[in-house]
Amino acid sequence: METSKVLKDMASELTKSMKPESIPLISAETSSEFVNKRVSKDQEKPVLKKNSKSALILKAGYTKEKRMFEVTMMAVFACLQLSLLLIVGSHFQKENIGAFILSIVFGALLADFGSGFVHWAADTWGSVDIPVIGQAFIRPFREHHVDPIAMTKHDIVETNGDNCMIANLILAPTLIRCFLYGDDWILENFNFLVFTATLAVYVCLTNQIHKWSHVVSKLPRAVKVLQDLHVILPRHHHHIHHISPHETYFCITGGWLNYPLEKIKFFQTLEIIIEACTGIYNSCK
Repeated sequence: METSKVLKDMASELTKSMKPESIPLISAETSSEFVNKRVSKDQEKPVLKKNSKSALILKAGYTKEKRMFEVTMMAVFACLQLSLLLIVGSHFQKENIGAFILSIVFGALLADFGSGFVHWAADTWGSVDIPVIGQAFIRPFREHHVDPIAMTKHDIVETNGDNCMIANLILAPTLIRCFLYGDDWILENFNFLVFTATLAVYVCLTNQIHKWSHVVSKLPRAVKVLQDLHVILPRHHHHIHHISPHETYFCITGGWLNYPLEKIKFFQTLEIIIEACTGIYNSCK
C-alpha cells in the first residue's frame, strides 16, 4: 500500500546517519497531512516542512526564571542523590545481592513507565497556557513534536532541570525517613532505598536519554554502547514514536515497556476511559 510505503520512507529518513541539522523535521500536522492527503501515484516521498513559527512560539516559553528554577533543582538533586547513595553504600550487605538487583530492575521499569505516562499525558491533554505545568511540562513535549531536533540543541540545564525536580520529590521523603528513624529502619527497608535511588537516577536522566536518541553524530561511545545494549533508549526504537500519528511507544527512559503497553493498548484504552468518564477529549486531535 502507498501509505505503508510512505511510512517506511519516513522512518528511513529519520534513521540516516547525518548531521542533526539536516534531518527532515516532522510535525504532527505536516506528517499527518502528507500521509492522509498527499499520497499519490506520482509522489513516493513526503515533502516535509518545518513549522518554524510554532517552534519559535513554544521556544519563547523558556524564560530566565524557568532556568534559575532548573539550576536550583539540579543542585538540590545532586545533594539528595549523593546522600542516598552514601546511605545505600554504607549499609550494603552482599548476602542480599539478589534483592539488590531486583530492586534496581523494578526502579528502572517504574521510571520507564512513568516517562511513558507523562509523555502520553503531555501529548494528549491540556495546553501550554495551563498555569505552571503548561510551561514546565506540556511546552517541551509540544515543541518537540513541532521540531524534534530542537532538544539536541538544549544544554544540560534545560534538558534535565524539570526531571531533577520530579526526582527530588521522590528522594526528599525517603531521606527524611532515613534521618528520622536511623540505621534500624534503613536496614529493614534497604531494598526500598535501592529501588528509590535507581528510580530517581533514571527519572533525572530520562530527558538526557531522550535527547541522545535524537543525536545521530558525535555521541559518546559509552552512550552508543548503552543504546545498543538497550540499557537506555535506542535511537531506532524511539523513532517509531515520531512516525505519524505519534500515538505509540511513549516510554522514553529505556523503552522496555513500549512493546507490552502497545500490545495491550494501554494508553489507547486509558484515553477512552477518561473521555467516557469526564467528557474531556484529546486536545491534539
